Amino acid sequence: MIKGTLYIVSAPSGAGKSSLIQAFLKTQPLYDTQMSISHTTRAMRLGEAHGQHYFFVSVAEFERMIVENAFLEYAQVFGNYYGTSRAIIVQILATGVDVFLDIDWQGAQQIRWKMPSARSIFILPPSREELDRRLRGRGQDSEDVIARRMAQAVAEMTHWAEYDYLVVNDDFNIALLDLKTIIRAERLRLERQKSRHDSLISKLLAE
Repeated sequence: MIKGTLYIVSAPSGAGKSSLIQAFLKTQPLYDTQMSISHTTRAMRLGEAHGQHYFFVSVAEFERMIVENAFLEYAQVFGNYYGTSRAIIVQILATGVDVFLDIDWQGAQQIRWKMPSARSIFILPPSREELDRRLRGRGQDSEDVIARRMAQAVAEMTHWAEYDYLVVNDDFNIALLDLKTIIRAERLRLERQKSRHDSLISKLLAE
């Protein structure tokens, strides 16, 4: 069985990361590519479902999983825990399905250390001016909030060189094509092709 690949995708807020991932996943069947579902201790919101949006667990359960080293990465955000289950990711990858993980650079560092075979993609905006325009386009933040988001985005972008691939989201369709190209190239890597076509290769080289 050919194992799937774990893809770490990071970007500053406003770079279009989530939109690119969702657009890509719409072109892929579930038996081929899936989105990672995180564990969290925050309360379930209206319209959310356990196992579909998050795995909702208690603080005690989450902290037990931390002690058992059950997470590839985890963090505490605004008083709530969020984490990626090692067992779930390994189980999905073992079936040959690729998994996408939308995460920041800190989580990416944790995962690369625990799962070196993961591939990482960083998405950049085309300019600071465009990033500022996108952040303002949401129309719901004050100037102070926008300034903080911009400063946080700049700090996030300083980690771009830690990733395997870099995509600049200037034209959305081109950026989506770039993302598809990365995944296609990874699926054509020698070790995956050898497993997929082992019988063919043996027949071609038989004397």
